[in-house]
Amino acid sequence: MKEAGYYKKLKDETIQCLLCPKNCVIKKGSYGFCNARKNIDGKLYSVVYSNPCAVHIDPIEKKPLYHFLPGSEALSIGTAGCNLDCRHCQNFTMARAKPEEILTEKITPDEIIELAIKNDCKIISYTYNEPTVFFEYMLDCAKIARKKGLKNTIVSNGFINEPVLESLKILKQENVWLEVTNLIIPTLNDDLKEIKKMCIWIKENLGTDVPLHFTGFYPCYKLLDLPGTSPEILKKARKIALDIGIKHSYVGNVFSAEENNTRCPKCNRLLIERSGFSIIKNSIKNSRCSCKEKIAGVFE
Repeated sequence: MKEAGYYKKLKDETIQCLLCPKNCVIKKGSYGFCNARKNIDGKLYSVVYSNPCAVHIDPIEKKPLYHFLPGSEALSIGTAGCNLDCRHCQNFTMARAKPEEILTEKITPDEIIELAIKNDCKIISYTYNEPTVFFEYMLDCAKIARKKGLKNTIVSNGFINEPVLESLKILKQENVWLEVTNLIIPTLNDDLKEIKKMCIWIKENLGTDVPLHFTGFYPCYKLLDLPGTSPEILKKARKIALDIGIKHSYVGNVFSAEENNTRCPKCNRLLIERSGFSIIKNSIKNSRCSCKEKIAGVFE
């Protein structure tokens, strides 16, 4: 547990959290909406600090990040809590839990980095639940990781101080490597006209180099009454993105061969061949295709 940042004190030992747009007003002894931050005697504390409930080694492709050190393994950590309550959440047992309601383990930031190095992981990935709710823990881990030469990745909903679209623009402006994932849920956001509008927004605001992943939904949590996403819709969405000019688009959560591969946007040469989360071949050298076209991403 550690005193949190980004809050202000109100009257009668009530505080207001300023980390995400919910701006929770939290009475003494109560949690914020995320269940990861609690008012203890008039101060806001991160009750998940050094208290992860998930620590695993994953391929970076599982995040999904296809243009960030392909084939590398990431030490992936998550805690209890989230600042959203998505009806389709795959990790709801941890995302909607308080830390005392779920099995956790005491692991300090130093120990996280030591664990990554011991297991030859080049990357620390903050994932599974929304990482911004364990902001202090993530930040302390990231600082140590950087000093040790490790990379940091955040799998986030972008729902922090700024609205989600503004967060995306800020990340792009700050030259942070960014890949966008869009989960397509039947009847809720599978309108191809709306998908086209989204692709146009990405092109105009983030550029054509940002990879766009379309992933399939499967019934879980509070959305058990909807069918899974058809591969055909995912492939149509990907084609829309490519036709608009986004250079790299992929599909996920369904079996697909070609739609998971990376090709050169100039000569169409197959550069990275994938099978699931595994890399079959990677012919990108010095971030370029053999035709000299620069491929956007972090490859070394």
